[in-house]
Amino acid sequence: MSNYFSLYRTQSSDFITRYIHHISQTKNQSAVKKLHAHLLTTGLLILSPHFHAKLILSYTKCLPQHNLQTLTNFFKCMKPKSELPFNVLISDFCRNGFSFLALKTLSFMHSSGVPIDTYALCSSLTAASSIKDVGFGRKIHAHVVKSGWCSSVFVGSALIDLYAKSLVIGDADQVFDEMPLRNTVCANALLSGYGDAKLWTEGVELIRKMPALSLEYDHFTLSAALRACAGLAAIELGRQVHGYLIRSVYDVGSDVFLLSSLIEMYGKCGLVAKAQKVFNFDGKGEGKRDVVMWTSLLGVYGRNGYYKEVLELFKDMLMEGISPDGVAFVTVISACAHTGQLQLGMEYFESMELKFSLKPGPEHYSCLVDLLCRAGELGKAWKLVDEMLNKGHSSCTVPMWGALLNACKDQGSECGRRLII
Repeated sequence: MSNYFSLYRTQSSDFITRYIHHISQTKNQSAVKKLHAHLLTTGLLILSPHFHAKLILSYTKCLPQHNLQTLTNFFKCMKPKSELPFNVLISDFCRNGFSFLALKTLSFMHSSGVPIDTYALCSSLTAASSIKDVGFGRKIHAHVVKSGWCSSVFVGSALIDLYAKSLVIGDADQVFDEMPLRNTVCANALLSGYGDAKLWTEGVELIRKMPALSLEYDHFTLSAALRACAGLAAIELGRQVHGYLIRSVYDVGSDVFLLSSLIEMYGKCGLVAKAQKVFNFDGKGEGKRDVVMWTSLLGVYGRNGYYKEVLELFKDMLMEGISPDGVAFVTVISACAHTGQLQLGMEYFESMELKFSLKPGPEHYSCLVDLLCRAGELGKAWKLVDEMLNKGHSSCTVPMWGALLNACKDQGSECGRRLII
């Protein structure tokens, strides 16, 4: 009899979990309330405390705004003894983009005396990192120091990631240096911060110190090394990293991001032919070059003035059945502008939404205005900008105004006064 009851509870729990997920996706608030009432009247909410977290997430998705009162009322119904349901809730909030509520949940745990473990700390630091709330992150850091979690490599790496993504590099450095135990993930988090802050020299120094710290290189480390070489235009160091890849990384051709980093490194150092060889080498493997690889080589050609090659490569890309992304379209429309192919550039711009369901952004409109200005169609360029301004469009960027000013200067137009006024 007890086995039957246990089986019934398991099956019922699985069904309810799936149902909660379904009504969360459909944002059916009425269904959530009915299920909530059912769980209360049957006692399942007491027997299965994890339903609390699932229900709270469902309500959060259904409510038009973050309703802190509803969240607080639910917390009061939960027994503030076990951290498990709160940990699940913080994790769910993080995964579903409710970082603010994840931090509120941690605050409630702290004020209610609920034990806070490494899982809650790491998830909350991830939430603070995603919204760049350094102030709250510092409070978590203070709690980490007071509660003795500084020795946790997971918490340490989460702290470094928070400070690095918020570009508070000094604090990220300090956390890394003070950690009693470190791993490659910690070093990679710091390397990511160095890269975002364009501190290329510091990144190279850290990579060189890693063997002395008994930290191994992984694919992310090597990709960060190539990014630093590109930033410094350090071609000889880049060649050394490339050689290390060939010697130590098994099946390097399967790592698209590593190969695209190689292509961009050679491209930014001006070695276009070498970048092309890396691209062709990948094509000799399984032939699964994705949009990242193609876009990287398009960028290399574009930055080095190989505009005809950009257009040829883009055509090859489409023939291979690869759907271009927004970055690829910026490069190809710009190439059309530099080669005087107005009609082709307009067709590519219109195909973004019609064929590939991509919404043009400010950078695409800037390229389009530049295309029209270079083709002598200053009137059409002005008309496009006027339409954008009348619609309240915020896509009028500095490059766009610069293209209009240059066109006015080249054509001796009086329209330049309008820009200055």
